[in-house]
Amino acid sequence: MAPKREGGKLVAENRKARFNYDIEEKLEAGIALLGSEVKSLRTGKANIAESYAASEGGELYLINAHIAEYTQAGRANHEPTRRRKLLVHRREMGRLAGAIKKEGMTLVPLKLYFNARGIAKVELGLGKGKKLHD
Repeated sequence: MAPKREGGKLVAENRKARFNYDIEEKLEAGIALLGSEVKSLRTGKANIAESYAASEGGELYLINAHIAEYTQAGRANHEPTRRRKLLVHRREMGRLAGAIKKEGMTLVPLKLYFNARGIAKVELGLGKGKKLHD
């Protein structure tokens, strides 16, 4: 019998993002991960507090997100803070890239979780940074 999947499990949350940014829009994106990264996420070892998403070469990447090394992986382990590709539709990508370049907006990860089917997802917030006096 196949092992039961953990649906809807929250892995990491960026609480400071709502305090530091005025979030105008939220969207869900898939994330391209290695096997050891998925196993590490299932144990809840991730930190997205200092991370952000950026557009490069027509693709979105999650930068500076820390997913701890999986202790059982051995040689086939991953780099903890590597850039991870975000999976969004092409139209959505164009719209987000335009907002980032023209309007001075920032894409900030709000949550990292597993959906009901057991697939890792990132909830991104599109917003502007607040000033110190805000």
